Amino acid sequence: MGRPVSAMTDEPPADEISQIEARIEELAQIAERCRKYILASKIAICGGPVLLLLAMLGLFGAGQTAALGSIALVLGGIVSLGSNVSTLRQTESAISAAETRRAELIGRMDLRLVADAPMKLV
Repeated sequence: MGRPVSAMTDEPPADEISQIEARIEELAQIAERCRKYILASKIAICGGPVLLLLAMLGLFGAGQTAALGSIALVLGGIVSLGSNVSTLRQTESAISAAETRRAELIGRMDLRLVADAPMKLV
């Protein structure tokens, strides 16, 4: 009798599990990139008021450019933060679904424990 086949894709479960694991790894990289952008966004949101304060104290140069720059930092940080938080949530949801599918496929496989294997080297 042949190897069991996945009902969803007509592929052997081991092949589908390998594809799922590759997808999980890809999604994990996306999630890590989102976390880095979220940190940078938070730094930009905090950096905007600091820039404005430095400009008001005359330490960074006064004028409209510093004020506009600080506003741009805050607004850009907020937009980037929202976008990346949303993407991170979607990515984590996709990782969870893929892990559930992988566990389901592994659960269907007829696996033996190593202790159940016959002893040949005795």
